[in-house]
Amino acid sequence: MKPIPPLLDHLVLATPDLAATVADFARRTGVTPAPGGVHVELGTRNHLVALGGRSYLEIIGPDPEQAEPVELRPFGVDRLAGPRTVTWAISPPRLEAAITTARARGYDPGPVHPMSRRTPDGTLLRWRLTDSGTTHPSGLVPFLIDWGDSPHPAASGLPVTPLLEVTATAPDPEEVRSHLSALGTELTVTQGPFAISFTVRTAQGPVTFG
Repeated sequence: MKPIPPLLDHLVLATPDLAATVADFARRTGVTPAPGGVHVELGTRNHLVALGGRSYLEIIGPDPEQAEPVELRPFGVDRLAGPRTVTWAISPPRLEAAITTARARGYDPGPVHPMSRRTPDGTLLRWRLTDSGTTHPSGLVPFLIDWGDSPHPAASGLPVTPLLEVTATAPDPEEVRSHLSALGTELTVTQGPFAISFTVRTAQGPVTFG
């Protein structure tokens, strides 16, 4: 198995049908993702699974209980034909310092935006993240996230499917590797179309999602 990317905060599995994807994940792994919460005014909600340590999987899709958002939903869920691992996030110890360092190394992680969601018990979680999609839309280069004073999702008693590896393909792997190096992380990238996949350990053996 390949090494887990340093600083990994979470993987994002986006889907046009959240209920169906959550059910499929439960069927394939034997672990049912927990409801995460609602992204107010963005038209999405998520379910979560811990991956071990301070990392987790976010399964995100349209929220049928919200009105249609003014803009397209996050992570391109409106344009997906089926579930797909679209990107990942890292959590450096100091967000601003990591951004400054990355820019000095030739990669701009993008602007920082405040975000929030409300958990099923009503708790409002707040965090800040960079908009890496504007500078590397493939999703292979992670966005940066800072949870501030909010409790980290991986520490909230989520069900667990231990992460075994994360891999990717890209037409120009070296370009992606150089951006990853600027961010202080790494990912196993081989040549091919833009894609990310991850493998988790289950009672039935390893299961891979693309």
